[in-house]
Amino acid sequence: METLWNGVCMEDSLFRLGTDSVACAWFAKFPKSAKVCDLGCGSGAIALMLLASDPSLTLTGIELMPRAAQTAKENAARNGLPFTVIEGDLRKIRDLLPAGSMDGVISNPPYFPVGSGAAAKGELAQARSEETCTLSQLTAAMGWLLKTGGRAVVVHRPERLAELIFHLKQEQLEPKRIRFVRHRLESPVSLVLLEARKGGRPGLQYEHDLILFDDQGETEEYKRMYHRHTKE
Repeated sequence: METLWNGVCMEDSLFRLGTDSVACAWFAKFPKSAKVCDLGCGSGAIALMLLASDPSLTLTGIELMPRAAQTAKENAARNGLPFTVIEGDLRKIRDLLPAGSMDGVISNPPYFPVGSGAAAKGELAQARSEETCTLSQLTAAMGWLLKTGGRAVVVHRPERLAELIFHLKQEQLEPKRIRFVRHRLESPVSLVLLEARKGGRPGLQYEHDLILFDDQGETEEYKRMYHRHTKE
């Protein structure tokens, strides 16, 4: 097991905490005391990071892979936080949770269509490719769970941004905030962070890019994101 900050533990081979998950939790803004569902929660890292920032939230995670769901349950118990984990298939969301039961949803979903991306088998394929969850299935689950005005937050690859927005809008999820992630200022965009609102009006706010490294090494925002910033 690998122990990470804030008490999050994950098995090295499958659930290593990535910058995409950390950036997604850093980007997310949910109202106080909101009920939030992490779709495809893996080891529960995003949920625990959200709760570390705002203990008033109530988190529910849905995870298909039994080993990942068990790790998430162990993390929730170890930290004593309000995080319930459901081992289930988000494609069958209507059998798992009531419609309109969430103020927010968040997800770091598989990035690659089946047959593309890094070669993988078994559980790793489920985590990396859309073998068990396509973009349309993800956004359908988001649309089902969110009440009107609720917020959906997702991290994804930039080359699939148009497709992501299309599927969000199909579920009446209007993109409201967007932020691009770059390794360096001159680097191409490596990740896209997006927030949409259920039943929201058109109007998209572009936030300044999240730059991870500069000539001095890690940027100050990168350090703050990982809670490694210099204390004053």
